[in-house]
Amino acid sequence: MNSSTDLVSIITPTYNCASFIGRTIECVLRQTYTNWELLIVDDCSSDETKEIVKDFVQRDSRIKYFKLDSKSGTAIARNHALSLASGHYIAFLDSDDLWVENKLEKQIRFMKEHGIKFSYTQYEEIDEHDNPRGRLVTGPSKISKVGMFSYCWPGCLTVMYERDTVGTISIPALQKNNDYAMWLKVIRKSDCYLLPENLAKYRKREGSTSNSSYLSLIKWHYRLFRVAESANHLLACILTLNNLVWGVTKKMIYVKKL
Repeated sequence: MNSSTDLVSIITPTYNCASFIGRTIECVLRQTYTNWELLIVDDCSSDETKEIVKDFVQRDSRIKYFKLDSKSGTAIARNHALSLASGHYIAFLDSDDLWVENKLEKQIRFMKEHGIKFSYTQYEEIDEHDNPRGRLVTGPSKISKVGMFSYCWPGCLTVMYERDTVGTISIPALQKNNDYAMWLKVIRKSDCYLLPENLAKYRKREGSTSNSSYLSLIKWHYRLFRVAESANHLLACILTLNNLVWGVTKKMIYVKKL
């Protein structure tokens, strides 16, 4: 599988993640699938992120570091990394999350064997100290366009798609849901399929936007559909309410205790 046509471009935006980014890079270095490039785009970190990443860059030419000229947000950092990607496959790994060592190998094999262009996997939650939180997150075996507009089922750290099929993605500078904005674009080119294995570890951090209030989540969902999808006010409200309903369904059906 390690032919030049199967290069995986790993998209990693970062901001002030000096406490975690070293472990994130190390989990990529441990991958059993070795034909990858790691594109780290720094959104003007004020901690030691740059120094930590530069040490890895000097050790492995597959790791590439870029820094934005001004603080612009995660969406712009992801856009910049996507514009630089040269891989046949695009994968996503935020700078505080982790993969199991055979994640890339298993996911590429799954996609090749089944002719899949857009996929995601199960993942578990960990805390700031790498301790398991006892929650496994999964999702539907197949997500259509309607299904993706109903809810953001894939965890960003688990997604992989074929770039030749999807093309280059660029999204608005949304503070929240910028990964969801990407999936809404990708789903127009291909349905999304679940590899039903736990291959990633999502870090649940105190004070992160994922821990925000329901009112804030409603606001961000509305902005996603109104701005990123150019929906009118009524449609944006309907889609937001639909997401809330399916969000409850996900917690009931697709979040399991380990």
